[in-house]
Amino acid sequence: MDSSVENNVKTVRRSKEEKKVLRKQLKASHTLLKHEGISTAAQPTKSLVVANGGLGNGVSREGLSAALKEMGEVETLVMPPHKPYAFVTYRSEESARNAHVHLNGQMLQCGENSVTLYLSYVESVTHEEETSVPLPEGLALVEDFVSPEEEAVLLSAIDWSSTNDDITAQKALKHRRVKHYGFEFRYDNNNVDKDKPLPAGLPDECLPVLERCVSNGHISMMPDQLTVNQYESGQGIPPHVDTHSAFEDTILSLSLGAKTVMDFCHPDGRVIAVVLPGRSLLLMKGESRYLWTHGITPRKFDMVPACDPPSPAGSRPDLGTQSGLTLSKRGTRTSFTFRKIRHEPCRCAFPSACDSQGAPSTPSLSLPPSPPTLPCCRADAARLEEEYVHRVYDAIASHFSNTRHSPWPHVCHFLTSLPPRSVLADVGCGNGKYLGVNPDVIAVGCDRSSALIQICAERGFHAFVSDALSVPLRTASCDACISIAVVHHFSTQERRLAAVRELVRLLKPGGRALIYVWAFEQEYNKQKSKYLKENNKEHHGNHIPSKNTSEDSQEPHGKSSIQISSHLEDSCRPHDSMTDVSRVTDGKLSVHTNRTAFNTQDLLVPWHLKEGKKRGDEESGDSGKKDKRKENGNTTQTSSSTVKSELESSPAPVFHRYYHVFQQGELEQLCAQVNGVKVQSSYHDQGNWCVILQKDGL
Repeated sequence: MDSSVENNVKTVRRSKEEKKVLRKQLKASHTLLKHEGISTAAQPTKSLVVANGGLGNGVSREGLSAALKEMGEVETLVMPPHKPYAFVTYRSEESARNAHVHLNGQMLQCGENSVTLYLSYVESVTHEEETSVPLPEGLALVEDFVSPEEEAVLLSAIDWSSTNDDITAQKALKHRRVKHYGFEFRYDNNNVDKDKPLPAGLPDECLPVLERCVSNGHISMMPDQLTVNQYESGQGIPPHVDTHSAFEDTILSLSLGAKTVMDFCHPDGRVIAVVLPGRSLLLMKGESRYLWTHGITPRKFDMVPACDPPSPAGSRPDLGTQSGLTLSKRGTRTSFTFRKIRHEPCRCAFPSACDSQGAPSTPSLSLPPSPPTLPCCRADAARLEEEYVHRVYDAIASHFSNTRHSPWPHVCHFLTSLPPRSVLADVGCGNGKYLGVNPDVIAVGCDRSSALIQICAERGFHAFVSDALSVPLRTASCDACISIAVVHHFSTQERRLAAVRELVRLLKPGGRALIYVWAFEQEYNKQKSKYLKENNKEHHGNHIPSKNTSEDSQEPHGKSSIQISSHLEDSCRPHDSMTDVSRVTDGKLSVHTNRTAFNTQDLLVPWHLKEGKKRGDEESGDSGKKDKRKENGNTTQTSSSTVKSELESSPAPVFHRYYHVFQQGELEQLCAQVNGVKVQSSYHDQGNWCVILQKDGL
């Protein structure tokens, strides 16, 4: 080839690549404006917004800062919590220009993953003022309480080589490893047998530490019970309160090894995240010990301050407003929890949470202390979904995943009907149970829960964290999309419609989308759904109503009752003829009683974290599958992070998820508002309304 022609070809290729980057940059700017209200500037400035360069994408401050500093002197770098973008301000406009030219469309490696950065100019950078929040009353954190040498001695004192040690009541739990000294904490009744001390007392290596606690005034009595927990990266413990009747007031927790973040939750909904550095001592007494729950969300990275900002005594940085955050990769953490056995009934000042004073020993299905209301604006909707959808699924991810192992038959039929090499997007993929159904298609999943995406990655699936309203995939890039049990979690009509439009945007002309939502009509054509039928099993006896929803109600072997119509008109009733069941009392959302018919469309559905041995008894459609699960024909053990009832508390934690259950015809009407698509078929499948959409051809 002539050299001049070759150079021209290369120029054309560069030009096409530049145009591709420009298109994606403009799309990123549009997404930021649409969903975050961030306006970009046409002319160069010293400040830029870096799309895909946020903590929410798994990008660390150190990694992004290093790339940005190569372009010039950085004045400030703001990384808002949980967001997929960051802001950078350079000392000079020239440095900002360099970054805009050289970093746009560039790949940034973040550990095992990588992201593509897209930069746009902004006039100014604003962010919430960084604040400190007071610690729960009675909570104190003493950093560097033990030296590195003492830490090594304490860790070496714990022998994990034995898998069944009766002397220290060692348990090889699926969720973590645990040893008990002095007295065994029994997870079957969430208490201790005070008349049966263990042969081994507390390790001698602990004595100097405890004597220092007494001399420093942290405790007045020497503890006689020790629980040692070892957490690997990605493991955690659900929120709980240590049983009142089992232990005295002050509880000491010594963190050794890697740092972690512990969440403290008040019954009124307040949440305070506390960073626990290695070698720190946490003291819980009074209100923080008796009333606030504490727990560790299972994940592999924590958001923590990049440096230790000064905070007033008795307070901690509010991780929800901090812009100077980074990601901290979790490692192995070992906690030593010291407690004093209680021999008299508890007479604390918190009777509503005290089992000695008549507090219920089983979870209440009443509303959360501050019942949420239906949103009246976008900001309200986002806050409701963040608290009652996103945070819940991150907290229950391991347990949730272990109840999601049998793909639904009619979803499988849709997936296996796709031609080989089809591109499939599973929007709201959860633990990825549908990503491997058809090995002949190119499947990618996304979900708002980073904990569930981590499970997908561990299973070898291609998946990424994304909001269903803004999926970072090219327009018209997919032959098929599925949205299974996702749209009903959006809290306004506008957002539910936006979720459907986003699915249609991803489809190629002629492509198809399958959507499942939970149905208000759990009894249809004189047949009760599996969800309602399961209530008969729990009506007699002492079961707490199951936490599972429509996703559990599917028949696992294709026995579901399905009603199909091929035209929209056959199943879509006029909107004004629908029964108005959407009203909620005083605007407050009510808590649904599981396994019963619905009496309102907008509600909170409880999720109970259960002991693994009991779970199989309560899940519909999956009875008898307790220890092993079938995934795509392969027998696999349940996840090592299965949540057991290993909580040092009397009640099992209860989480509430927001749902909007759909009336007959409502889903079809929603889809009819989207241009360029038609409802190919619609049907009722075991308590769910379902549609198959087809995008118009060219």
